[in-house]
Formats: sequence, structure tokens, C-alpha cells
Amino acid sequence: MVRAAHDRRGRGLVRELGAFPQVAALDDGTLFAHWLEKRAGGRTYDYDVRLTRWRDGGRSWDPPFSPYSDRTAGEHGFVAFAPLDASRMGTLFLDGRETKAPGGAMTLRFTAVPRAGAAAADTRIDARVCDCCQTALARTARGLVAAYRDRSDNEVRDITVVRLAAGRWSEPVTPGQDGWQIQGCPVNGPALAADGDQVVLAWFTMASDTPRVKLAFSSDAGATWGTPVVVDDGNPIGRVDVVLLPGAAAGSASAVVSWLENSGNGASLRLRRVAANAKAAASASLSVAGTSAARASGFPQLALAGGELVVVWRDTSEPARVISAVVGVS
Repeated sequence: MVRAAHDRRGRGLVRELGAFPQVAALDDGTLFAHWLEKRAGGRTYDYDVRLTRWRDGGRSWDPPFSPYSDRTAGEHGFVAFAPLDASRMGTLFLDGRETKAPGGAMTLRFTAVPRAGAAAADTRIDARVCDCCQTALARTARGLVAAYRDRSDNEVRDITVVRLAAGRWSEPVTPGQDGWQIQGCPVNGPALAADGDQVVLAWFTMASDTPRVKLAFSSDAGATWGTPVVVDDGNPIGRVDVVLLPGAAAGSASAVVSWLENSGNGASLRLRRVAANAKAAASASLSVAGTSAARASGFPQLALAGGELVVVWRDTSEPARVISAVVGVS
């Protein structure tokens, strides 16, 4: 049940609502944060990723920098963080440098940003991906696993997973094989969570013109995936997030997924708990709050804290508010 809710008022909204700022930590407590910065004198989508680090117990943040050396004016963003090891933050992002050439496409790239010093040279993981769906990155017992919306030559834009182990990226796999063919970016990317070898992936699709939110589990760090389960209530908007509940590493994996569901005159922020061995999402969903169905309502976020689930979302009232709720998961 929802135990408490609070709001934080704020102003300003990134035009690309899927590319929201985030903060992540290394095991020693070093914090990394990122945001977008418009390129001076550039066109609408000429912007850069900016990073900073917090290494001295909160006294100061490092001067901001970009996690790549490329200076091409174009779209860079949709960052996902996960620790690569004890001293480096894995940084996944979409990069538009190749869109400036004839026939060029948005690419998916990765770099390691150390606790101190410059980022390593970035690596291109995929040469053609969806232009503005957020990415996801998680650390497993065997290395990093990344999820993103791919883009085929005939505009099939399904969610794809790759793994980084022993310094090499794996060949991509598509857990859902939805076959969603769409001519434009849906701005509706995936979410990942991991604990040991257990991984859970959530995503939205509208293959065959049928909106669905799906969930799939992996027990081998993302190498193979179980059959996806539909978790929505019949008319979802998407904008998913997911967390693994305690006990996943011991083999009893279950997860809580969040999404926005159309509710007639707006949207409902809903949660559902799903077990890894479930053949269907049998438990009832929980409606946390009503919100707007407009893109300005953003992407609700989940986090586990002290055995409870913290849910955060953006309310589109004026002035805009960021609202949080605490949900029991026992």
C-alpha cells in the first residue's frame, strides 16, 4: 500500500523528456551525475552530455566535462550509468555524430569514466539505433548488461540486449522479438535491474498496433532470457521502470515494474509484482496516483530503500511538481 507521498516543486523541462539527468555511485561512494547542455549557436538538437564527479565527501563537484572527445555538433544523450568496477563508471549513451554524414544513423556508444581523470576512448556498440529512446545499463556478477531500442533497415524497433564481459561486447539479442515496425522514435525506452546473475528487463511495444508492457527475466546475467510476460492492464502508455526485490541473487527472483496506463481523462501510474517463474502477471496492479498522459509527465522512477519502494514521478500542474510515494513490498 502507499504509505506516504511528498512533492518537490521545480521549474524547467528538458525538451527531450526521455533524456533525464541521473546520479549513480561507485562502491566507495564517489558520485557521478549527468545532464544535457545545448551547444552554443547550435540547432535544436545540437547538445552534449555533461558529467561531473563528487569525490571529496560533498565539499565540491568536479568541473563538468563530456564523456567523449568528439566535437561534432549533433545529438548526444540518453545516458545510462552502472559501475564497471571499483574505480570506473560505465557510461552508455546515444551519439549523433554519424547522422551528419549522408545515410548516417544514431549510434550507441560506451565509455568508462574513472574516479579521477579523463574518460577512456568511447566504443561504438551498435551502428543504427532508435534516435531518442532512453538506454539502460546494469551490473551483474559477470559484467555489464545494456538494453536499448534498436533500429533495423526496415524500421523494426525492438528492444535489444548486449553484454560486456572480459572487455568485449557480445552479439545483440532481442528478448521479445516483437517486430514493432514504426517510422518514428516512440521515446519509450527499456529498464533493467540486476542482482548477481539475476536480471530483469521491462519494455513497451506497440507491435501489431497493440500497446503492451512486457517483462522478461534472465538467470545467467543476460545471456539468455525467459519468455516475456505481459504486465499492463490493457491500455498502457509505457514509460517503464523496474527493480529486483531482495532474494533475487539466491534464485527466487521477483520484480516490481512501473508504467503509465491510459485512464480515460489522463493516466494512472501503476505497479505490479511479478515472479520470475510466472507464466502471466497474475497479481493485481496497484494504482499509485493519477497523472497526465502527456509526454510532459515524464518517466516515473523506482528505487528500493530500507525494504520499501520509493516511487517518483512528475506532475504537470503549474508550477510543475516532482512527487514521491513510499510503497511497502513485504
